[in-house]
Amino acid sequence: MKPPRPPLPVEYRAALHDYLRHSGETALARAYELGRRALDDGLGILDMTVMQQEALGDLLSNGFRDQVVPTLGAVKRFFVESLSPFEMTHRSFREANAALRGLNEKMEEEVRRIAHRLHDDAGQMLSAVSLALDEAVDQSGNGEAPKKDRFQKVWHLLAEVQEQVRSLSHEMRPVILDDLGLGPALESLAHGMGKRTGLNIEVEYTGQQRLPDRVETAIYRVAQEALINVARHARASRATVRLAMVDGRVRCSVQDDGIGFDPQQAPSVLGGGLGLIGIRERLQPMQGSFEVRTQPGAGTEIIVSIPLVT
Repeated sequence: MKPPRPPLPVEYRAALHDYLRHSGETALARAYELGRRALDDGLGILDMTVMQQEALGDLLSNGFRDQVVPTLGAVKRFFVESLSPFEMTHRSFREANAALRGLNEKMEEEVRRIAHRLHDDAGQMLSAVSLALDEAVDQSGNGEAPKKDRFQKVWHLLAEVQEQVRSLSHEMRPVILDDLGLGPALESLAHGMGKRTGLNIEVEYTGQQRLPDRVETAIYRVAQEALINVARHARASRATVRLAMVDGRVRCSVQDDGIGFDPQQAPSVLGGGLGLIGIRERLQPMQGSFEVRTQPGAGTEIIVSIPLVT
């Protein structure tokens, strides 16, 4: 049976002492391994800094005081090496964020293309069929009533299909978001969802300037998901979407008067669709943040904030 490993601060001090006495790449490599162990143990940069300062204090009180300048230079090299795993992890995180941002932008561009094709091409084709059907109804004149009734039924079904295609196109990527911006797009979203779900949804914003396209898209998608969650889970009668600029950040909140829930249950309560994980992944590449404020019986508010310079 292996003996238990010493606590990380103890091992760190011992490794630093050994490096100062013997130097060399082998001793320095221990710094890297200790950094990896710190990462695996869930420690952060501040924990490493405290450990470094404690080790340095121990050095200066145990025989290295007379060699302060060369000692501090060697200590710096050891500390930098111990932070190398953190730097590589941070760099990988930045690269993953950049890749995720690119993926989101490509996905939104494809969604935009499909939505516009639905809105323009499919909409025009259905309109042409409607006109042809109107003409057929007119030409039936005083023909058999059952035949004319059948025409009318087909016309009503076709009108319903047109409305469904228009609604699908809007939910995929509302043309109004590209043409008029985020505020009007949120009003249109609220109107459509209110009509479909029976929720009374209000949108509040004033003098909203046009924002970067990816910021407008992210806020719209988060508000859309939040309203879907309200309709599915909140048992609410009202919801309010608020959009504002605060200290160089765009801030959007979605608040409802529903049943609320225990904040500890947020991942499961809001797990449908994008859910909290999807919202976090959408905001992360833009250094955005969000919080959920709720209590059982007190409604829920989701607040999203994105800096305009990222």
